[in-house]
Amino acid sequence: MATTPHTVIIGAGPAGLTAAYALTKRNASVQVFEADDVVGGISRTVERDGWRFDIGGHRFFTKVSSVEALWHEILPDSDFLLRPRMSRIYYDGKLFDYPLKAGNALRNLGVFEAVLCVGSYAWARISPPKDQSHFEGWTSARFGKRLYTKFFKTYTEKLWGMPATELQAAWAAQRIKNLSLSSAVVNALMPKRNQKDITSLIEEFQYPKFGPGMMWERATEHVTKAGGTVTMRSWATAVHRAEDGGAVAVTVTDADGAHRHDADHVVSTMPLSQLVQIMDPPAPPEVLAAADALRYRDFLTIALVVPAEAGFPDNWIYVHTPGVRVGRIQNFGSWSPYLVRDGFTCLGLEYFVNEGDDLWEMADDDLIKLGTEELERLRLVTPGAVSIGYVVRMPKAYPVYDEGYEDAIGTIRGWLAEAVPNVYPVGRNGMHRYNNQDHSMLTAMLTAENILDGTTHDVWQVNVEEEYHEEKDSGSGNHGTGRSAPVLPKQPKGSRTTEPTR
Repeated sequence: MATTPHTVIIGAGPAGLTAAYALTKRNASVQVFEADDVVGGISRTVERDGWRFDIGGHRFFTKVSSVEALWHEILPDSDFLLRPRMSRIYYDGKLFDYPLKAGNALRNLGVFEAVLCVGSYAWARISPPKDQSHFEGWTSARFGKRLYTKFFKTYTEKLWGMPATELQAAWAAQRIKNLSLSSAVVNALMPKRNQKDITSLIEEFQYPKFGPGMMWERATEHVTKAGGTVTMRSWATAVHRAEDGGAVAVTVTDADGAHRHDADHVVSTMPLSQLVQIMDPPAPPEVLAAADALRYRDFLTIALVVPAEAGFPDNWIYVHTPGVRVGRIQNFGSWSPYLVRDGFTCLGLEYFVNEGDDLWEMADDDLIKLGTEELERLRLVTPGAVSIGYVVRMPKAYPVYDEGYEDAIGTIRGWLAEAVPNVYPVGRNGMHRYNNQDHSMLTAMLTAENILDGTTHDVWQVNVEEEYHEEKDSGSGNHGTGRSAPVLPKQPKGSRTTEPTR
């Protein structure tokens, strides 16, 4: 009688736990090792003193039916809330609908400024910017320089940490193709109920009542009940490979030392660069160089407790006001009343950073003070409204797509396929792709089938051919990374991406 293979899974985020769930559901032997003390990766729910924080905000909406079915297999329907979707842009003390709506924008801008914006748009149509190779030129040509400055420039530069003139136009064309001025006017005049052709226009979404981490905490319970193991605070420090090809074991280090675990297959959600760097024997120099070239954008949340009336109905607002460093603000009470306490809510101020920069290294008390000052400066709360604060840092939250990253990944993929074909990178960091939670899960589900059924699903095509975040494919064939992310200019070795000038 054939025995099922034993799989070691590195990482207990959505992709890792989905793989573990799919494998153990079919009685396969699984060990999961997670370096942190919380499951869920960036999709975790952080709990501090009874307050719960959703790191990054996770709307449970997908066009992948198998993923949605799995959500409801892991959690019962009673654990899901149906939540209204609302996001707005905060600029100059006013909240603008997102996507832009003509009537709302006109009222907030005022007649004089609206006329100037329309004039700027008209001028851009007559005399478009000569250089449209970058985000600023491309967007200004389609919205006018004035609207671009108000509704695109500041947040985009905060998110990616560099001037908009260094972001390529191809990303702008993909990311905001549905937000033309004409479509904004049409949507304002003839809105359709519960639009789902374009993800940014959905009106409602599912949400686990105690936050996204609830999904992964329950998945962990399912995995262990089915005979798998999930071990926390355990770092994968080596993937051992045989001379004739293939991985044979993983060494994991914890507080008690290093432990070697034999494996027939290895599923990796750790950063792709780190996976290459822990190979034993080492990968060839050109593969190590490719791994060393991959970079990441880090993230921190300053969660501030305020009276419930100081909140807002939005899940989050995008801060386009210059002069503050916060990029986006969540109201956790708008995600779920189970995340907050009666009479209070919690606002999560999100900062896009690089590990080691001034914000990342700042003491928690100083960050809480900074967040409080910025909330007050934006006039979103009155002085003294903040009663307590918390800080959550999330390293390697977003893979960076800089010049040459595709070549680097191609080098790594080619070598992994030849040297260790039984090692399967999945998920956002595992594949260095701009996957959302559902697509990360799908890569894991297909990988489990490859392991158990001998199928040959190409998980690198997930989030490329699927209809998803944007409109149906126009047939251009230029898919990029699927869910949109810009290719950033390559930074000199040893340098950090700097904050843009203001």
